Amino acid sequence: MNAPTSLLQQQREDGDRRLLAKVAARDREAFRELYIIYHRRLARFLVRLTRRYELAEEIINDTLWVVWRKAAEFRGDSRVSTWIMGIAYRRALKTLRARGNQLLDTVPIENEPLVAPDELGEAETGEWILLAMQQLPTEQRLAVEFAYGYGHSCEEIALIMNCPVNTVKTRLFHAREKLRTALPGLAGVEVKP
Repeated sequence: MNAPTSLLQQQREDGDRRLLAKVAARDREAFRELYIIYHRRLARFLVRLTRRYELAEEIINDTLWVVWRKAAEFRGDSRVSTWIMGIAYRRALKTLRARGNQLLDTVPIENEPLVAPDELGEAETGEWILLAMQQLPTEQRLAVEFAYGYGHSCEEIALIMNCPVNTVKTRLFHAREKLRTALPGLAGVEVKP
């Protein structure tokens, strides 16, 4: 990670922590700002997970209601974004279970590349990656999206997904192996043993 990115991330985190502290003090304007900052990110994630916009909106509202009520309980052991995504993930699982829905291995993923595009073959490469990602089991795909799409560390993903760090590492390992195997075939390249 280069210094400017790290500095920008630190500035965002500092801003999020200041907003969350104000939310803990029941500052409605700070909550509105936090809502605006996180709504889009949560919506992208939750629509992919639930496949239904109205259900994703319900979970976003539940998530941010928890943030409003529990902001003072944030211990600072993780980034604010990790804490909020973890709440959203757990609320989504709870909502899906309550409605009799399980996470399906066919949950669609968004059409945004998880890698930096190159100038040649960008669209084709993006298609191959999306096809390969759709072949992954949901938990592996979510771990990949959290790591490469949202920039969370293994420790942060473990907090979000409420599982041990080694489970996250295992999911990422198996996902990378499956992607490494699937991508050449999707690209029409014959892989020799």
